[in-house]
Order: sequence, then structure tokens, then C-alpha cells
Amino acid sequence: MTLPALPPQASTAMSAVNGPRFVADLRALSRFGGRDDGGVSREALTDTECQARQWLVQQLQGAQYQWRVDDAANLWVRRAGRDENLAPVMTGSHIDTQPVGGWLDGAYGVMAGLEVLRALDDAGLSTRRPIEVMAWTNEEGSRFGPGAMGSSAFADATRLPTFLAAKSPQGDAFATERDKALAATPSAVHHPLGHAVHAYVEAHIEQGPVLEDGGQRLGVVTFIQGVRWFDITVHGSSAHAGTTPMGVRQDALLAAASLVHRLHAAAMARQDPDLRWTVGRFEVSPGSVNTVADRVRFTVDLRHPQEAVLDAMEATLRTALVADAGACRCDCRDLMRRAPTPFDPRVLGVLEAAAQLTGEPYRQLGSGAFHDAMYLADVCPAAMLFVPSHRGISHNAAEDTPEADLITGVRALAATLFTLADAN
Repeated sequence: MTLPALPPQASTAMSAVNGPRFVADLRALSRFGGRDDGGVSREALTDTECQARQWLVQQLQGAQYQWRVDDAANLWVRRAGRDENLAPVMTGSHIDTQPVGGWLDGAYGVMAGLEVLRALDDAGLSTRRPIEVMAWTNEEGSRFGPGAMGSSAFADATRLPTFLAAKSPQGDAFATERDKALAATPSAVHHPLGHAVHAYVEAHIEQGPVLEDGGQRLGVVTFIQGVRWFDITVHGSSAHAGTTPMGVRQDALLAAASLVHRLHAAAMARQDPDLRWTVGRFEVSPGSVNTVADRVRFTVDLRHPQEAVLDAMEATLRTALVADAGACRCDCRDLMRRAPTPFDPRVLGVLEAAAQLTGEPYRQLGSGAFHDAMYLADVCPAAMLFVPSHRGISHNAAEDTPEADLITGVRALAATLFTLADAN
């Protein structure tokens, strides 16, 4: 692919990125919910995340800026463009974490966006279109399900009523906690949920080992894998472990284990490096040492960048549930179904040209994890930029990326956002 030529000011924007300032700001954000082991505990809409939101709003002020918030508690800052009637270029990510998360997941993309705006100010550069930096609500989904509530509601506002009814495992209502978050940033102007976007670019840590293993400093993300989640229940019959002959048992655990093994064998037989399948939950009832299990419930997480492969693996799953359950009966319920998300070729071209402009090694790759960009791609041209993750670790206190790589990512983002925002 022939890459587009970037305007000369893109290099100026890149050079104006202040690396030490950016890293200091990123570390300052990590203190909200910071743990002694280096991790961060800042789940969505908690008091800790609300404090981080208050801090965030204080970081960027000026006549050219307006902080905004919507009914999903998405928080963002808008830098005025020369033509305010044009749809903005958008970047950002999220500041909520897993119960024990790292200092970079999500936070990197938000603070990278703020640093780009500061760099444009320092370089004296205006843009034809406004630029917006988003902090999306509840991307992680650890406190309220599903994840990516803010970005998915932005893409389709009809989802919000269902989200508002959600409750945390502790019984906290999303609607109530949302209202607390709105009250935490009274200076942010309330804005309707969802609006036109010219393009969206999200910077994020890779959360995997590909870039580090390959020696690349940047990743141009061309797609997000498709995903299907299934909730499977195997029904057997409880019986006495000491008196019931093996040949007449309806052992739900034995049947479930056989199914899991069959699915694993089918996945491995494909020899497809892009295929991912995971059993993440396995619940046995009644859970007694001397009773044959009468019910097993487990989940399957299936991912691949091609819909045809997902179809084939799902067909294998459903066939196995009928053919390999033995004397037991199986039910299968869909939990999630999301097609692969290809990113926009035009935005990818600008992003790759910016990566090339940094002079650092980069590569194209896909994302195996969900991101807010997945939902923005439903409503506007979108793409993502990755920086390496040390040993591929994420959702863990040990999550880390070399500071030089973090800064390189911001430099590439600055050139990308300026180019997109100043173009016709």
C-alpha cells in the first residue's frame, strides 16, 4: 500500500511532544487507586475513579478547550477547530481498571491524547476540525457488565437504558453510580449522547507479546478479532459415589470434561495461530466429594479474525453437545456475538505513515482484546495504535512498557491526529 504524504506540520506536532511531561502526568493518574505493588485499583464509577475524573478536568484549561460529559458519563475535552461546524477527530480510551490492574491499560490512550493537545498548543498549531479526547465509561466491565458501556452507548444510545439497570456484584446500581460521576465534574458541560465523528484513533498498550518479541516499537492495528461467548449447561443426575455403578451414571462432570477435551482437540487440529478458545468458568453442582455431579455449567470464549472460522468452530461445538454428551443433556446459550472489526484503510494509511515518520520499527497486527475502538468503528472511520507490553502482561500489577516506547506512541499519535484534523 502506498502511504499518504503527511503535511510538514505533522512533523512539527510530533517534535512538540514533551515526553517527560507526558510520563509524569501518566504516573500522576496512576496514584488514583495506586497500590504498593505498582498496580492500580480504580474500577468504573467508584469514588476513586470519580476523584481521577476531577483531576483529569483540571489538567487542561483554556479558551480553546471545553470539557463535556454525556448521559453515559463519558467525559471528554474538545479543542476548538477553525471550523466548529465540522465533525471532530477523536482519540482517547478509558481510565477504569480491573480490580487489580496496571498503570497503563486505558490510561495510556487518554493521557496520550491530552499530551497531543498540549503539544499542538506548544507548537502554535491549529486544526481545521476540532479534536476531542475521550475517557470512556466502564470499558473493563469488571464492576458492571457488559464492558465498554460508554463507547457502545455512544455508538447506539438505545443501549443505555439496559446499562442503567445493571448492578455490581455488591448491589450498586449503575444508574446511581453514573449520577455520582456526573456530579463529580460539575464544570463539564452536559452534551447529548452520541455525535458525528470524522475519525477515531485509539492508542493502547498491546497487552500481548508480539511487538516486544519482534523488536517493534509501534503496532498499526488493522482489525479486532470477532468473538462469540457461550454459556453451556450439562444436565446429569446426582447419585451416590459409592453405590452407583459406573455404567449407569449420568455424570455431568465427566460429560463436561469430555466436551472440553473434544473442543480443545478440534481447535488444535486446525493449526491456526489466530484461533483462540477458552473455558474461563467451570461450575459443578452439587459440589460434594461423594456425589455424582448432576449439573455442570461452563463458558466458552471463541475468537478469530474471520467469520468463517468462527462459524466452523461453533458448528463443531454444537455438534459435540449433541453427539458427545453421553447420557447427559446439554443446553447452550449465547452470551455475546460480535463480528470481526476491520479498521478503516484511509485512517490506517495515515497512522502507518506517522509510524514511519517516527523512524522506529513498526508492524501491522490485529487485536485479540476488545477496545472502545471496536464500537466507534460502527459509526466512523477508526483505527488503533499499539505500543509494546513488557512480557505481554496486562490486567496485572506487573503491567509495564518502557517510557521511550510510550513516548514514541504519543509522537505517532500527534502526527496522525494533526493530519486527520487539518485535512479537508
